[in-house]
Amino acid sequence: MRVITVFVLYLFFTCKVEAKEKVKNEEVSDRQYWCDMAYRIAYPVLNALSKNELKKLMPVEQPQNVSGREHFAHLEALGRLLCGIAPWLESGEPSGKEGEQRAELTALAIKGIRNAVDPASPDYMNFSNKHGSQPLVDAAFLAQAFLRSPDVLWGGLDSETRKMTVKSLRQTREITPYFNNWLLFSAIIEAFFLEIGEDFDGMRIDYAMRQHEQWYKGDGIYGDGADFHWDYYNSFVIQPMITDISRIMVKHKKMKEEQAEKLMKRSVRYAAILERLISPEGTYPAIGRSLAYRTGIFQTLAQMSLMNRLPQEVKPAQVRCALTAVMKKQMTVSGTFDDSGWLRTGFYGSQPCAAEAYICTGSLYLCSTVFLPLGLPASDVFWSSPAELWTQKKVWSGGEFPIDHSIQF
Repeated sequence: MRVITVFVLYLFFTCKVEAKEKVKNEEVSDRQYWCDMAYRIAYPVLNALSKNELKKLMPVEQPQNVSGREHFAHLEALGRLLCGIAPWLESGEPSGKEGEQRAELTALAIKGIRNAVDPASPDYMNFSNKHGSQPLVDAAFLAQAFLRSPDVLWGGLDSETRKMTVKSLRQTREITPYFNNWLLFSAIIEAFFLEIGEDFDGMRIDYAMRQHEQWYKGDGIYGDGADFHWDYYNSFVIQPMITDISRIMVKHKKMKEEQAEKLMKRSVRYAAILERLISPEGTYPAIGRSLAYRTGIFQTLAQMSLMNRLPQEVKPAQVRCALTAVMKKQMTVSGTFDDSGWLRTGFYGSQPCAAEAYICTGSLYLCSTVFLPLGLPASDVFWSSPAELWTQKKVWSGGEFPIDHSIQF
């Protein structure tokens, strides 16, 4: 009897350990970790907006001695958030916990977009120049989200909501973009109109693309305007919007494929640079303005991963591991979220000093653009390949690593 009892206890504890180990393995799945983080960031925004309560519930944290960002914060949060999670909503995994998360966020987003563009809605958003130029920026991110999710986000809207959305986006034509990366905001809205068969202003697209060609500095880097800046705007805006605009232009035979490929190779090179900036610990240089966008700094690397256009010497799994390390280092530190789940201003936790005058709570949701690879199926090598050391881990562990080379176009 004693032997049987011991055996039963052995089986019980063995099964318990195996169950714990199974849960542990599920918890450390990189893809599910990304899904959980994307959901955590997105839910407060989309849930509140779906209930017409975003303006009521979302705090508008802004720098001291700055006021008026409440006129822009809500469109900032919506446009930037959807720009990042659009590929996931479009083509992520349909079942399991991830499928449930996607389905819930998609339903909330569809309701929320309706409220955002309906003039009769309490959460109707500011797309005009009544209070300043900022709406052009975030209308552009919203248009980019629709380009990244044509079937689920744009296709999921009813005809009336689509009409109101187009009308809202057209209001931004009243806003003159600054002579820098802002030209691309006007251009991508027009590219979206081209894609959906609306009247579009091809001059705004052509002008933006020509100017950025003139501002190209070499080795995968554009100037933000005529001057070079040590910041991450090549990833926040310039390279991703040039890539998405080029894709639409080629599709509609408004640009030659070889020209788009040249532009793409520049983004590939910039993605290589971004990957090499990630330290063995998952940190990276706090250089330039808009650091409060946090993981949005890696949008170009994420976009090249989504498009299966990573540099030859960079394996998808090493990008997955590097970006996971960044998220775990930067997004889980105390102070990143407030008690209600809203993002707080900072680069590492809550750091109000990280905010320029144009930064507020809504601005922070550009961090979601790191999640673009969630648009790849779980079977893709980005997710399914075993863990890989990223470049700086290889370097600082004394291992073999590829020599870095510039490009000449």
